[in-house]
Amino acid sequence: MTNDTTTYAAPPLIDVGVGERSPWWRRAPVLSALAALLAFTLVVLTRSASLLEPDDFAYRASIVALSKGEILLSNAHYLALKASLSTSGGPGIMQWHHLSSGYWISEKNPGYPFLAVVFYALGLLRLTPLFFGALACLSLFVAMRRWVGERAGALAVWLYCFSGATLTFAWRATMPSFIDASLVATGFALLVWTLLASEHTARRRRGVGLAAFVALELAVVVRYTNLLELAVAVAAVVLLARRAALEPRTLAVWGTSVLVTGAVVLGFDQWAYGSATSTGYSSGEISFSLGSVWANLKGMPAQLTDAMPLWLLAGAALVVLLVRHLRRRSTSAHAGVDDARIGAMLGAGWLGLWGLYLCYTWTASQLHGGPGGHTITVHVIRFYLPALGLLAMLGAWLVARAPRWLGVLVTSLLVVAALFSFTAMTSTSGTGANAGPGGAGSAAGPSIGGLTGQGSARAGRPSGTGQGPGLGTRPAIGAAPSP
Repeated sequence: MTNDTTTYAAPPLIDVGVGERSPWWRRAPVLSALAALLAFTLVVLTRSASLLEPDDFAYRASIVALSKGEILLSNAHYLALKASLSTSGGPGIMQWHHLSSGYWISEKNPGYPFLAVVFYALGLLRLTPLFFGALACLSLFVAMRRWVGERAGALAVWLYCFSGATLTFAWRATMPSFIDASLVATGFALLVWTLLASEHTARRRRGVGLAAFVALELAVVVRYTNLLELAVAVAAVVLLARRAALEPRTLAVWGTSVLVTGAVVLGFDQWAYGSATSTGYSSGEISFSLGSVWANLKGMPAQLTDAMPLWLLAGAALVVLLVRHLRRRSTSAHAGVDDARIGAMLGAGWLGLWGLYLCYTWTASQLHGGPGGHTITVHVIRFYLPALGLLAMLGAWLVARAPRWLGVLVTSLLVVAALFSFTAMTSTSGTGANAGPGGAGSAAGPSIGGLTGQGSARAGRPSGTGQGPGLGTRPAIGAAPSP
C-alpha cells in the first residue's frame, strides 16, 4: 500500500480473502524475490573469477595485509607481500603509495578491506559482494512493499540483481563497486521505509533509520564520493521530518551517527596519509571539470545503456512522478510523505551522483582515447554503480503499475540483456591497459580460475612480475626477499 491518500497503489500479485492470507514464505512475490537472488548468486559463482584492473590488485593486497593485522607496511613487509602475491605470474601489488615515512599503503579508499577481511579469513572472499547484495535485496523488498506493494518489492529485487553492471561487479570480489552500491541501496531503501512507516513506534523507526544511515556512512568509507548520497539522505530527512512525524530524539541519534563516522574517516586519513583530507592519490590525479561534461555526455549514455538499461525505466518513472505531482498538486497538502517526495529523494541521489561523474576527466579521456582507440565499458561504468538501488526502486515503482504481462516481459528482457552484457564485460580482452586514473602500460599473467588476470603498472609505482594466488587462499607475509 502507498502512504498517499490517493488510490493508485499497484494491485497485489495474488488475491486472498479476509482470513485467507498466506504465510509470508508462501506468497508469490516473496518466492519471486528469493528466486531472483538465487539466480543472481548462481550466475555470479558459476563463472571463474579474474582480476581485470589494477584496482583489483590494489584491494587484494590490502585485504591480505589486513588479514595479518597490517594497514601500513614497512618496506620489508611490502616486498614480502608483493613476492607472495606474484608466485604464479602476473602483477602482484599495484597502485600502492610509498609514504615519506617509508611505509606503504594502498592509495585506494581504505574502507572496503575492513568489510571483506572476515570473508577472506574464512576463505570465502567471493561471497563478500553476495552478502551485501542480499542485504540490499532484503531492504529493497521491505521498502517497496511498504511504498507500493509486494509485487513492487519482488520487481525491485529482479531489477537490482539483473544488469550487466550488477553481475560483473558482484563477480569481482576484489573490487568494492558492488559493495558500496549495495550499501547505498540498503541505506535509501531503509530510509524509504522509515519515512513512510508512521504507524510504527518511534523506537522501531529510529532503529531502522539508524541502520539506513550506518549503511550510507559505510558506503562513504568505501568510496568518498558517496558523501553526496549521504548528503541527499540528510537533506531529505531535514525536509521531510515534519511530514514523516520524526521525533527530535530520532534526528539527534541519526545526526550523531553521521558526525561520529565523519570524525573517524578524517582521523584515519590524518593517521594514514598525513592529512585529514588526503588519500594516497597524488594531487590533481583525480579531477573533475565542467569541461568534461560534454565529452562524457556524448559517450556515457551508450555505455550505461549497455551495462544498466534500468536507467531508462528510472528516467521514465521520474517523468511520470512529476506529471502526477503537477496534476494533483492541489490535493497534495495532506500529512505524510507521498510518492512525489520519495521519488524526488531517489532522483536527487541518482542524478546528483551521475552529474558529478559526468564531470570526471578520466572517463572523458577513456571514452574518446582509450586503449586500442575504443572504450572498455567495464572501466568507465563502475563510477555510476552506486545509484543502482535508486534506479531499481524507481523502475519497480513504474513497472508495478503496468499490466502484469508487460511487467513480466520488461523484466525478462532486462534479465536476458544482463546475461549478454555480463558475458561481454567479463570476457573483455586487454582490460589491463590504462584501467584506472593514471594507469599506464599493461601486463597479463596466467589464469585465475580459468580466466586471464590482467593489470597495469602505474608510472613511478613498483609492480610485481607475477600473479597472485586464487581468491580464496591466504598467502603469508614473511621476511623480505633479497634485493
